Amino acid sequence: MIILTRRNGTRFGLNPDLIERVDETPDTVVLLVTGSRYVVQETLDDVVALMRNARASVLTAAEESGTGQPGSRPSAGRAALRAVRGMED
Repeated sequence: MIILTRRNGTRFGLNPDLIERVDETPDTVVLLVTGSRYVVQETLDDVVALMRNARASVLTAAEESGTGQPGSRPSAGRAALRAVRGMED
């Protein structure tokens, strides 16, 4: 989950896997695959960073617990984590 703030100041959690698109018009509007729309206080760059961090935390937790994809190479998980975090080899 990522935590976002509505324009009225209330915070809510959102599943980043449901995000189809984020627009800045100039308000930041998060559009979900379900058709729902949320106008939030965070910038587009903030939302992208929150999504990246959420995905990286999932990959890190999977790697640390040893519950990665069956048959996958451990180094493949690290490469995927670096890609999500925006790191280079």
